[in-house]
Amino acid sequence: METEEKIKEVIERIRPYLINDGGNLEYVSFEDGIVYIKLLGACAGCSMIDVTLKDGIEAMLIEEIPEVLGVVRVD
Repeated sequence: METEEKIKEVIERIRPYLINDGGNLEYVSFEDGIVYIKLLGACAGCSMIDVTLKDGIEAMLIEEIPEVLGVVRVD
């Protein structure tokens, strides 16, 4: 399975948790080890988004996909 497909698969597993809290995320791209995502809904303005991004989304992607070095949010 290609890295980008693995990333999308992990994101699909994360998505229900975000939707449950009124948010969502959209995969944008994967370049040079960095996954770019767009946060939607309640996630876009949440004060805890940095924690969710680094300790949740990024940690899970790095743990499961060795090619991922980090996650960056785009607007």
